[in-house]
Amino acid sequence: MTEPHGMDFPVSWDELHRTARALAYRLMGMGPFNGIVAITRGGLVPAAIIARELEIRLVDTVCISTYNHKDMGDANILKSVEGDGEGWLIVDDLVDTGKTAKIVREMLPKAHFATIYAKPAGKPLVDTYVTEVSQETWILFPWDVELAYAKPLKERKSA
Repeated sequence: MTEPHGMDFPVSWDELHRTARALAYRLMGMGPFNGIVAITRGGLVPAAIIARELEIRLVDTVCISTYNHKDMGDANILKSVEGDGEGWLIVDDLVDTGKTAKIVREMLPKAHFATIYAKPAGKPLVDTYVTEVSQETWILFPWDVELAYAKPLKERKSA
């Protein structure tokens, strides 16, 4: 599958779980946190794993729609949260262009922002992340893909 956005980076459920636990390990000494604010939808699974590992029971969501699997669009805030973020941990799967991160940072300026993956354009907006990937890389999260037949490389090249 060759896409115009650059290299695909498929992430399995096992890898996502391991990396979310690695993020939780990095966050252990930075709390305590009153709760987690997951950025939907991508931040829901990492937030659940981090909540378990850090024994945080209070989990809320910020719901923002900025893009689908093909196109970036205008930000649409579907649900916000109260307060300035003091004592809270914001969790997302990825910071990409920083568009969503800027909005959430403005909502919760005192929160600690953590993501599993960070691209260069958005990296300055997060406090903690595990893996940096290039701006051109498209991360294929396990909830966005399904198993399918893959043509051998030689067949792909001749097509």
